[in-house]
Amino acid sequence: MTYLLAIGTGKGLFLATSSDRENWEVSNPIFAVSGVYAVGIDTRRSTPRLLVSADSAHYGPSVYLSDDLGKNWDESHDSAPIAFPADTDASFKRAWQFAFGPEEDVVYAGSEPWALWRSEDRGRTYELNRPLWEHADKPDWNEGAGGPAIHTIVPHPTDPASMLIAMSTGGVYSTTDRGASWTASNTGIKAEFMPEGQQFPDHGQCIHKVSRDSQVAERVFLQNHGGVYRSDDGGATWNDIAGGLPTDFGFSILAHPGRANVAYNAPVAFSDNRFPVDGTLRVHRTEDGGASWTAHDVLDEPYYGIVLRDALCTDAAERPGIYVGTRVGDVFVSTDDGDSYRQVVGHLPDVLCVRAAEV
Repeated sequence: MTYLLAIGTGKGLFLATSSDRENWEVSNPIFAVSGVYAVGIDTRRSTPRLLVSADSAHYGPSVYLSDDLGKNWDESHDSAPIAFPADTDASFKRAWQFAFGPEEDVVYAGSEPWALWRSEDRGRTYELNRPLWEHADKPDWNEGAGGPAIHTIVPHPTDPASMLIAMSTGGVYSTTDRGASWTASNTGIKAEFMPEGQQFPDHGQCIHKVSRDSQVAERVFLQNHGGVYRSDDGGATWNDIAGGLPTDFGFSILAHPGRANVAYNAPVAFSDNRFPVDGTLRVHRTEDGGASWTAHDVLDEPYYGIVLRDALCTDAAERPGIYVGTRVGDVFVSTDDGDSYRQVVGHLPDVLCVRAAEV
């Protein structure tokens, strides 16, 4: 078995491969000098497909595909894979997320500006979801620090009609009719940057990441801009579970791929510096749905690189790997459910996203 780790950075894509997740071979940069904000590894067919959103300052943004684990890339398109229709008066800046639901060839992409895209040919061409793009709430959405993007897509594992999406700053939205309509799903999520008496709005929360429990489909974990939450009803309502964490601020959250109620969080000190809490890189794990959290050091030395929203992932193996990438170019892996970590690679450009799979 080969493990593939795709590392998107501010200056290119790096692919790491390993047979034991202890010794890794790391490629030279691919799409060098391009920002790689999103990577997808589609393993639903016998031949895996890699999808990459590369944003070149010279050539502009596009989506690229590889069916041979990154040896060759389909970079030629009759037309741009993702492009806004002329009547929208908008331009595609980059994809922030690829997601795969229960329908074999369907791929979803979330983009900047705020848009959801659906592909029915494994990511070669995409169609804009008009109901979300034209949503009545859209005038109230504002840019987060990272830009006006749909950065999180959470398909339902068995029901292709149901999905959650999240954005900064617009909040969580849900659909149960294949995207024909969308409902704000933020009940219980605090927008602490709003004035007193207005901190629980219908929408407008600055969501950072959402991850679905692998064993209980209606259980979802969420990292907000201030607040860590769990929903037990598919996102309809949310309860704060940050009590056992050193801070409720951060960017990433990840559900375990095979254990119910287990999730991971990498807290960030809420200050102008935005460093790891106490200057130590730690990932906190809950095994009881957020009732309690246990801290595990990734490194036992001072460290100042934080984990961004898509830089925490799993390969979903039977003995899963948990991968952590940081803004100072290091990537770590745990193969004991997060008890301990070892370095995969260091000294890369800032890590924007990581994705891993058995291939």
